[in-house]
Amino acid sequence: MDTILVLIAVVLAGVSMLPFVRNNRFWGATVTPLASIIGSGFLVIAPLLAAVAGSYALAAMLAIVALAYGVGHAIRYNILYAEPLEGTKGAPRGLALATRLSGASLSIAFVISVAFYIRLLASFALSLTPINNSFYEDVLATAILVTIAGIGYVRGLRGLEAVETISVSFKLAIIAALLVGLFWHNVDTGVWRAELVADDVDMWTRARMLGGMLLVVQGFETSRYLGAVYPADMRRKTMNWAQISSALIYLAFVALVIPVLVYLPGGKPDETAIIDVTAHVAPVLPYLLVFAALMSQLSAGIADTVGAGGLLVEESKGRIIERHAYPVLIAFSIALIWLFNIFEVISIASRTFAFYYMMQAGIAALVARRNRHFGQMGFALALALLLGLIVVFALPAE
Repeated sequence: MDTILVLIAVVLAGVSMLPFVRNNRFWGATVTPLASIIGSGFLVIAPLLAAVAGSYALAAMLAIVALAYGVGHAIRYNILYAEPLEGTKGAPRGLALATRLSGASLSIAFVISVAFYIRLLASFALSLTPINNSFYEDVLATAILVTIAGIGYVRGLRGLEAVETISVSFKLAIIAALLVGLFWHNVDTGVWRAELVADDVDMWTRARMLGGMLLVVQGFETSRYLGAVYPADMRRKTMNWAQISSALIYLAFVALVIPVLVYLPGGKPDETAIIDVTAHVAPVLPYLLVFAALMSQLSAGIADTVGAGGLLVEESKGRIIERHAYPVLIAFSIALIWLFNIFEVISIASRTFAFYYMMQAGIAALVARRNRHFGQMGFALALALLLGLIVVFALPAE
């Protein structure tokens, strides 16, 4: 089984590196949202759901990806209908203010999340070395961020996408091997379900925790800010594809991993928990997943850097060019790493992402009312209300 899983990962990674895949524009526009959606949350989502929803983990995952898809639908509507109205006389009243508030909140969230992803990568990378202390982790994270800024400044979006594509390809190849290993394990044991005991909390707290998990599948919004390179219709289609494919991956993973979650240790779940548990499936999987975890942080960090760069260009009305935006944003992320405990500050990013989603739903409602798309308007208003509750009451998952 070890040999088969390694071969699956190597073959799929090799195919994804072929020029006709790597240079495909549709794939290039898909990589950024996909990299961010399947980011640091992928490995920790199963232990989190086991703790919050117990044996109903798969149903909870379905609810999370369905809500995320609803938010993505609102943002895709805005790509087609709100973007062309921004700064024009035909824009509905309040659109400019809502757009500014939305952009400001996302800028804060992006800067924090980039720092978080890369700092977590450094923590993983040094965890098995003699220098695994916070100072050297900060140094390594800074070096990685400076490298990302340098690539972005010299090569622009295409340079960052090249690095991102490689890391996403390796990550997806390993995830495919993981899913095959879990499927074979379940076939071999004949066990497809398990009685998982959720944490002893009331239903309101449970709902608040599930609301916070929306941020685990965050990242699809990056498509909204790739307009300098990709046309609106391609961004809409590739965001849709990234959300659907990532949802299927999350659902398949949770469904297949449930029988193995009985081996989870007690206490607060973290990313290493699921890595250790997969040793019961195949001895090679923990090593593959450590590598996947490193690729997850790198690709997610680059994806949010790309999104933040596009956002800064849009907010500056083109006065700042994209390759100049990356070093500025990275400088703020580096400052966060050295001045604050990034693992505590991430809760701010969680709420600002939720606020951004709420504002995007509000923008969709404004534009739909102007366009007399009343079904879309009703959907967007209901979504904005639900997201407002998440902003106020959710317990951030990350």
